[in-house]
Amino acid sequence: MSYMVELINLVKKFGNIVAVNGLNLEINKGEIFALLGPNGAGKTTTVRMIMGLLKPTRGKIFVDGIDISKNLSEAKKRIGYVPQFFSLYEDLTVLENLYFFGKIYDLPKNVINERIRELLEAVNLREHKDKLAGNLSGGLKRRLSFAVALLHDPKLLILDEPTAGIDPPLRRAFWKMFKALRNEGKTILVTTHYMDETEHADRIGLISRGQLVAIGTPTEIKRKVFDGDLIRIVFRGGKILTELNAPWLVRLLRRENTANGEQEVVLIVKELASVLPKIPIVLKKLGFEPILIEPVSVTLEDAFIALTSGGEINVGEIIRGYW
Repeated sequence: MSYMVELINLVKKFGNIVAVNGLNLEINKGEIFALLGPNGAGKTTTVRMIMGLLKPTRGKIFVDGIDISKNLSEAKKRIGYVPQFFSLYEDLTVLENLYFFGKIYDLPKNVINERIRELLEAVNLREHKDKLAGNLSGGLKRRLSFAVALLHDPKLLILDEPTAGIDPPLRRAFWKMFKALRNEGKTILVTTHYMDETEHADRIGLISRGQLVAIGTPTEIKRKVFDGDLIRIVFRGGKILTELNAPWLVRLLRRENTANGEQEVVLIVKELASVLPKIPIVLKKLGFEPILIEPVSVTLEDAFIALTSGGEINVGEIIRGYW
């Protein structure tokens, strides 16, 4: 597979500070990839190197197969960029900003007119086209930034903290737009520290202290915490469950006895969907009566903390609310 973005042993130092430390990453064409990490993890530094705004201390960057150290201008034609902070001309109107950047991209006049018409509709800015950019709300400024980034129809859209400071309904609307662009064939790289919204991404890279600590789909990332899925079971019976053997069981994670004689266990299983129908059958064969069988949700926040803490996983914290 040819990648839209490929980073090879990427390092960026600022004096004695290592902002990005040996980063290796491949982003597939036509996917939404979220680079997730706290402030200061190296997300924005990585994006700026991909954009050619920062020169790596060492390592290689390829965009759509182009080595940006050898042909940055050609790589930039494939990239649309929305920075974290509004950077357009506030003393120009929405329409004037779009025309200005259309000329910067060296687009023919008829193409500029057609693209502006399409984008004003797509980002819901048509009724605001004659307003000064500086007078727009934060959400409308972000919409204008998206429109400018999409003017030249780039293959890769890089969004640096695109929903920071945006209210939840607008964040949802933006992610709907990101998915629509993905479905049109664009590749989208999103940096964010919002754990919940990255559930919408096709794949996630967890970055901490300039290093990639985990990569995969949201489900795969959460499974990395315990090497499987969690299931909570409440049951009653005349004996204590001390051992359970089954090919789908990774291990018995936790067991507690309740005051009314019931038992509660949390199991780690290989794959949740295929196991759920089997559990009542196994318990009944062992002489137990199932009362409750439910998945235990591991959030991306749980996964991130567990995978980046460098210490023992706090099981009680991960399954809080179930005990």
